[in-house]
Amino acid sequence: MTPDRPPMVRLEAISKRFGTVEANRAISIDIKGGQIHALLGENGAGKSTLMGILAGRTQPDSGRILVDGRLRPMVNTKAAIDAGIGMVYQHFMLVEAMTVAENVFLGQEPGFFINPAQMAARVARLGKKFGLPINPGARVSDLSMGEKQRVEILRLLQRQSRILIFDEPTAVLTPAESEQLFDALRQMAAQGKAVVFISHKLAEVMALADTITILKKGAVVDSLPATSVDSRADLARRMVGREVLLEIQREAVDVRQRVLRIDHLGGGCLKAISLDLRQGEIVGIVGVAGNGQKTLVETVAGLQPPASGSVQILGKSWHRYFAQPRQKDRLSYIPEDRQGLASVLGLDLVDNFLLTTRHGFSSGPWLIRSRAEEKTAQLIADFKIHPPHIRATARQLSGGNLQKMVLAREFFRRPRLIVAEQPTQGLDIGAMEEVWNLLLKARERAGILLVTGDLNEALVLSDRIGVMFDGHIVDMFPVDDKEKVDRIGVMMAGVTD
Repeated sequence: MTPDRPPMVRLEAISKRFGTVEANRAISIDIKGGQIHALLGENGAGKSTLMGILAGRTQPDSGRILVDGRLRPMVNTKAAIDAGIGMVYQHFMLVEAMTVAENVFLGQEPGFFINPAQMAARVARLGKKFGLPINPGARVSDLSMGEKQRVEILRLLQRQSRILIFDEPTAVLTPAESEQLFDALRQMAAQGKAVVFISHKLAEVMALADTITILKKGAVVDSLPATSVDSRADLARRMVGREVLLEIQREAVDVRQRVLRIDHLGGGCLKAISLDLRQGEIVGIVGVAGNGQKTLVETVAGLQPPASGSVQILGKSWHRYFAQPRQKDRLSYIPEDRQGLASVLGLDLVDNFLLTTRHGFSSGPWLIRSRAEEKTAQLIADFKIHPPHIRATARQLSGGNLQKMVLAREFFRRPRLIVAEQPTQGLDIGAMEEVWNLLLKARERAGILLVTGDLNEALVLSDRIGVMFDGHIVDMFPVDDKEKVDRIGVMMAGVTD
């Protein structure tokens, strides 16, 4: 750590307004080389907007940015790249049909004639140098989410970016992959680079950060050395303004009738998946992204039919259940893709609420929109969603607030089967606690299939845990089986002995 070094980047009085919402209010932050600078805040606090301004994706209304003491207007992403600034976003920007090496060099080829062997060798050396090994010749479409993230990082390193911004980088990683990433970030800082780390996972921040800046409602409320923070509880209190311990009280719930039965489900990457789920329980599915979880979820949610085997939902076969539109109201699906599948970004919040609830707000062919507006406003208050106004479009909400809107809509339907895919991804610690309590309460009347990349979330909420690898559920066990819980990490890697 180099506390006396002048800042590599200085953000001075950065302000940005979207309509009536002040996303950033006169924010000033110093970012130093050789450090990992954590940026924290509740959903909608302005973190992503601020870093989008630094990366040249968004233009501020006022304020200025200095790099190495020189004024550098980030008028576009190219200007930011030229200044040595690069950002790894939550949604990767890769060409799936191209190889790793081709993606790394895309847009920055050294000349008209490109030597593929030299490109591959350069990528291999970069991966080895920073502890991010990857096959340069692999096609991106064949990579896991963690491997795709490495490609994004290597692309920035190839550009010789000196200021690297990571937005929720561990959301798609296993614990082992996260540790590998942390080692790489530490190496980058040790080589003098400035690393900005946006995360809602306080344990990660405590383990990694040299400096912590906390935003609230678009303004800096705290900026301090990480050594000044006593504990995760102290950090949560500074961020949320109240005690947040994530110590959830699990009340005993009677397990009743079966709501989901899967027997030898196959197709795509799935291989003979079998599981039962009953009202009153949560079954957590964990595993490295890309091992069949998506196909399993989409089959249960009705987006694709079972290729082989059988799926019974609420006592009916898959085809019979989904042939009756009204039956769908008894199943709620909370998809991972909140922007593409769970919502329509160009519609307002009331219309997004009606996407899956319209049967309850209609009279014959007529839609009673006034009632839907009242209920939407009530849910916005109950779930602590912070839109500019009720007629705001989904696009105007922060990622976390949009996720809460989706959850509010689906819980309102009072389903008997809930398929929750990464339900707290991108939520701040206070919102995460609220969602966990909602899921536990919902299991009083529903069975919940929880697919999550957050192992702690699975352990806190689940009654049973299934570990997926290569299209199989390699084991299913009660959450109180400590011996098997301790082996989840190696099971996720395919080791079962």
